[in-house]
Amino acid sequence: MSATSAESRAMQRARESSAMQRARELGAAVLGTTSPNPAVGAVVLAADGTPVGEGATRPPGGPHAEVVALAQAGERARGGTAVVTLEPCAHTGRTGPCADALIAAGIARVVVAVPEPTELAGGGADRLRAAGIEVELGVGQAEAEHGALAPWLTGVREHRPFVVWKVAATLDGRVAADDGTSRWITGEVARAAVHRLRATCDAVVVGSGTALTDDPQLTVRDADGRPSGHQPLRVVVDRRGRVPATARLHDDAAPTLVSRAGTPEALLAELFDRDVRRVLLEGGPTLAAAFLRAGLVDEAVVHLAPSLLGAGASLVGDLGISTMARALSFSIVDLLPLGGDVQIRLRPTRHTGGDQHADGGS
Repeated sequence: MSATSAESRAMQRARESSAMQRARELGAAVLGTTSPNPAVGAVVLAADGTPVGEGATRPPGGPHAEVVALAQAGERARGGTAVVTLEPCAHTGRTGPCADALIAAGIARVVVAVPEPTELAGGGADRLRAAGIEVELGVGQAEAEHGALAPWLTGVREHRPFVVWKVAATLDGRVAADDGTSRWITGEVARAAVHRLRATCDAVVVGSGTALTDDPQLTVRDADGRPSGHQPLRVVVDRRGRVPATARLHDDAAPTLVSRAGTPEALLAELFDRDVRRVLLEGGPTLAAAFLRAGLVDEAVVHLAPSLLGAGASLVGDLGISTMARALSFSIVDLLPLGGDVQIRLRPTRHTGGDQHADGGS
């Protein structure tokens, strides 16, 4: 390969890498609106490498990311490259095959992060190659799998929703004072971040204890306090029917499900059957402990306030852990200042909890 060819190839790689990063961002921007379909992002580059179209999966029944990006690109897509976070589908569902749309648009190269894991939608790369299109799979795969595609991939692989546990606590891990008061542990910036987090989820879950103590509404509101267009399903685990009809969870601001599921596994199965793929767990210490003991927390979002209480409810209940050797461990994904507070986003590296889960994988 000549020096000129090598430089040209390096420039192409850089453009595709940048486009893939943008595609991941596009997918993340529609989290909570596409289930049970994956939140996919796509970018179309013209033949000279210029970005000419981008898109993300629309709500069920709407066009997929590739089709949205191609529509924006128009004729400029011919001879160009499509960069997409998930392998284009080859089957006809509520929409036609994305592979066929790419072929019809005259795309010359397709760069894919995550190969299609399902038999139903598989075969897109083969169909593209059969049409003479160059296909590269696995570009930035790990980043895409841990991003907006994680809920859908969890559903495919484990037949359950992806669970995000969110908790706000003081520096000494208290979620309420000794007298039971818990509003407000964190400031306005952190509380606004919670609303943005809720907007990325299909359902928000609390237990009956939290519903009775805090009477939360669990809706999504914008920076001005106005209801957002997308409202996740509100779920209260209330096996004994303790939460009254007058609770704010039962208003008409968003749909509500009262679940009498006896275990986290049963609750997630119930939600999965309702096409929920990303769950935000906002319940108290007891509910959080139940999910953690079962190895059913995929991500934790902890908001820490720079304050101390010294007494009061801890951020999580009994995990059945009696020694440091069995501690449930996490890796830090990122740290983000939120006004006077800080957000720590983590992923479990070892699902332990009680002894029955000590050898469980992540």
